[in-house]
Amino acid sequence: MTQDCIFCKIVAGEIPAKLVYQDEQVTVFHDIDPRAPVHVLIIPNRHIASLTAVGDEDAAAVGRLLTVAGQVAQLTGVAETGYRVTVNVGRDGGQAVYHLHAHLLGGRRLSWPPG
Repeated sequence: MTQDCIFCKIVAGEIPAKLVYQDEQVTVFHDIDPRAPVHVLIIPNRHIASLTAVGDEDAAAVGRLLTVAGQVAQLTGVAETGYRVTVNVGRDGGQAVYHLHAHLLGGRRLSWPPG
């Protein structure tokens, strides 16, 4: 846990969030500024600053993040119609919180290309 990381504080229960799922490796909660009818964030419980910082020791947590994304798509009802999972990396990539997280968006037709 990093002391000043808002996502670490959500994992620790120090900041409230509308949780969808949590286990020993990942936490899933609703985005506070949703961009689609379904917009949740999937984060590793252990602080990893970004995708660029992922090392071999993080393989299980990153794999779990993607596995849970599919499960959460089922839970939120978007698995059948489709959804998008994105990871923003760095300032130019749109990363606002420097704790690795994936956005799962669905519930409407998503346009391409993004941004």
